[in-house]
Amino acid sequence: MSHQHEGRLVMIKYLVVALSSLFLGTASAQAACSKMDTVSAAWLPIMQTTAYFVALEEKLFEKACIEIVSTKMESPNQIIDALIAERADFGPPGAAAGIAMIAESKFPGKLKVFGLQGGGIAVNRINDGLIVKPDSPIKSFADLKGKTLGHVPGIQWRTISRHMVRAAGLNPDTDIKLVELAVGLQVSAVVGGTVDAVLALEPVGSIAVASGKAARAITNPAAQLIADPFYSGAALMTSKFAKERPDVARKVVEVIDQATDMVNGDFKKYKPILARYTPIKDDQLNDLAQPYLRSSKDLNETDLTSYQKLVDIFVKEGVIGAPMSVKDKILAKSDLGN
Repeated sequence: MSHQHEGRLVMIKYLVVALSSLFLGTASAQAACSKMDTVSAAWLPIMQTTAYFVALEEKLFEKACIEIVSTKMESPNQIIDALIAERADFGPPGAAAGIAMIAESKFPGKLKVFGLQGGGIAVNRINDGLIVKPDSPIKSFADLKGKTLGHVPGIQWRTISRHMVRAAGLNPDTDIKLVELAVGLQVSAVVGGTVDAVLALEPVGSIAVASGKAARAITNPAAQLIADPFYSGAALMTSKFAKERPDVARKVVEVIDQATDMVNGDFKKYKPILARYTPIKDDQLNDLAQPYLRSSKDLNETDLTSYQKLVDIFVKEGVIGAPMSVKDKILAKSDLGN
């Protein structure tokens, strides 16, 4: 037999093996997912949502036999509205933790929390900052008397801003002007003088500081003045989804927990994904500060105490009418039929 003929036989053999493996792999995948469960998600293009982006990129939902209907929202309120109206089954990490509890106060029993996202001093993770011009005399919230403070649009950060100002001995209604600013406009507003400072979420501060256009007067003011760690984001699902499809809801929690572990374990590896889902550009990735992400399985008393302190601020500011226990709003195993 010629060497050429032998070579052809070897190539045919490898081709048959490869095709067989492909067929068997496809068949086993189809067998593993005799049906795909459709689940709808409403999400924000922000860093706190990183675990969800990783789950999509790594096809973790598909591996769990879940087909995701993924809808990007432009504001925290839109996510909560979609969940309350049951147009979405869950809000991945990054949904507004405070607005969720405002909604719960108005529509009790609608939502469950299965993860928290933020930052803090003790955990060495930046969540927010008071951003000013590099040469600004503003060093604290007390220095904002008679000035203008920008903040993330919506009731959550307006309430937090009012609390910060009040804690500095100022009247948020008379001593300062609060202005809602879309994230993409915050730095230019500070640089251009439209506002004197902005209470900004990451990555606004890190990118602005790295560019030299702005500085942080305070790093993690929310952790300093409300709770450390501080959680402004939450992973949410509707109680209806948990009750009517507990097996599928459990899979969603497991996928987000797995992705959260992946991000926490190697943020550097997964940072490039952010450029595909958020306004963050490739050349800004090195400037990003790692978010503090807490999965459902890891939530502890410290986390719940911190979240409670945020909710207490909303009660104190009159946004939530009566005291509320966040422990009652955390997704429990019993909620998923266990």
